[in-house]
Amino acid sequence: MSRPLMRTVLCIIGALFAAGALALATLRWFPAAGMLAGWALILLVGLLVERWRYKRLAASRPGPEWVATDERFVDPETGRLVTVYYHPATGQRSYVAG
Repeated sequence: MSRPLMRTVLCIIGALFAAGALALATLRWFPAAGMLAGWALILLVGLLVERWRYKRLAASRPGPEWVATDERFVDPETGRLVTVYYHPATGQRSYVAG
């Protein structure tokens, strides 16, 4: 299963958990609603952190002001060698495949 498809499926599951928690809360089944809302929150926050934390690989060098570091690794998802570039003015890092 591809990463975007998996992310979409997990978002739908999180939304269903949240809707179920709301339905249980309207029926005044608060312990079950709280538990389901907790799982929905964990799932949705986890998806947001994953999107923020893990960046996509760039296809080419970001620009002339970027400096190549000695850091290289094999991307476990694609199996390609990744070079890390650093922007001294901003402190940003860019991951370039190839």
